[in-house]
Amino acid sequence: MNYLKLTFDKLEVGEINDLVAHESCGAISLFVGTTRDNFDGKTVVLLEYEAYEAMALKTMNQICEEMRARWSDIKNIGIHHRLGTVPVKEASVVIAVSSPHRKSSLEAVHFAIDELKKSVPVWKKEQYAEGEGCSEWKENRECTWSKCHKDNHIL
Repeated sequence: MNYLKLTFDKLEVGEINDLVAHESCGAISLFVGTTRDNFDGKTVVLLEYEAYEAMALKTMNQICEEMRARWSDIKNIGIHHRLGTVPVKEASVVIAVSSPHRKSSLEAVHFAIDELKKSVPVWKKEQYAEGEGCSEWKENRECTWSKCHKDNHIL
């Protein structure tokens, strides 16, 4: 089963872990991406996320299909991405994968975050501390779906 979600609500890692748990699986691997308090020497006070939601969910589903093609023993996949305002230390994205053994779930989680950052249409805006520069919308450095970026900034 795939559990895909874009939400303005705080992401609860334990709940996502429980969603993907299965009695036949001895491994659940998690990736939790959080808002850090710095970027390029600037103090970050929060991130704000926007997405082209229909396309983002479609692309997330395609990532799940590719994961299942590569690791056929995966049981459940959860990919939840936060939208709106995400304060420092809170989760922006949680990816969880269950499988009978750890190798598949660990490799699949790594693949999933890399593919999500490359292909899912989500933008983030970093809000900096007062006096430390203007906030700006950014694509992920790994982004391959947009042809309208230069130096990781939307034109």
